[in-house]
Amino acid sequence: MFDKLKKLFMDKWDQEADDKYILVPESEINETLKRDIVKLEEVGEAYCKSLQHKYRSKFERDGKQNLKIWVCRDIDGDQLPNLSSKQCLEKEYRSQIAINFDGFTDEEDAYVYYIQLWYYFGGYFKGTGTLYDLSKNHLEADIEEKLEELLNQL
Repeated sequence: MFDKLKKLFMDKWDQEADDKYILVPESEINETLKRDIVKLEEVGEAYCKSLQHKYRSKFERDGKQNLKIWVCRDIDGDQLPNLSSKQCLEKEYRSQIAINFDGFTDEEDAYVYYIQLWYYFGGYFKGTGTLYDLSKNHLEADIEEKLEELLNQL
């Protein structure tokens, strides 16, 4: 019975995650994957910088000051000062593109929207990772889509 319920829940989650993410079993989390994660985060940082420059004036014209787009990293919710993509294979490591504006504080965990890049869920017995799939998606377009949505919505 439990297996049927688990499958039902996982199938629904899989359908939602299939579009943008690759589920990575713990057995495939290795140094090769680490290089891919580091590269993904570097690409994300480049997009953040260029899109923040491109959209800053659009947000300001709309009364939304202090647009900030960045790659945010944490381990188990704790944003450590020297945390970098080099620690991406530690359990509970998460990286995401974060977007914020208006009244932004220096607290890195305060943001309006995010796009998850990588998350390594430790699990009780086995862990699993969720990686943004650059082969099927275009990260820059996804960020821009959200920025346009935020401009029109708020």
